[in-house]
Amino acid sequence: MRLALFQPDIPQNVGACIRLSACFGVELHVIEPTGFAFDDRAMKRAALDYGPLGHMIPHADWTRFQQDRGPGRLVLFTTKASTSIRNFSFEADDTLLFGKETSGAPDYVHAAAHARVYIPIQPEARSLNLSVSAGIGLFEALRQTRTQVG
Repeated sequence: MRLALFQPDIPQNVGACIRLSACFGVELHVIEPTGFAFDDRAMKRAALDYGPLGHMIPHADWTRFQQDRGPGRLVLFTTKASTSIRNFSFEADDTLLFGKETSGAPDYVHAAAHARVYIPIQPEARSLNLSVSAGIGLFEALRQTRTQVG
């Protein structure tokens, strides 16, 4: 199981996902370019002391990510999906991909995904925070695949 962030805009979301990576023992793939200075100093500040426990892998762009991400399905979390996380069966080698905070994922990312899922929320709400969505998605995927933590 892996997490992946497509061109994130907000360093605090990446920091929270580094913490998810550290706490649940999964890789975090960050697909550049990011909307902020993506350097050690920024990540140390955003991830606090979880950085050394995390498993973050940066990718220069979408093409490099696709070449290097490893086996398994690419599962895109998007508000444009028709399949709810409640009705989706995860597999242990899935990569859970989350789009850019400001604009989601472009058409070519949607086209590359093996599956697209959404997290149900109240109809009057627009969306969840990126790192909150990543935590919900990762926990459900690990629960379904019975992947043990710790």
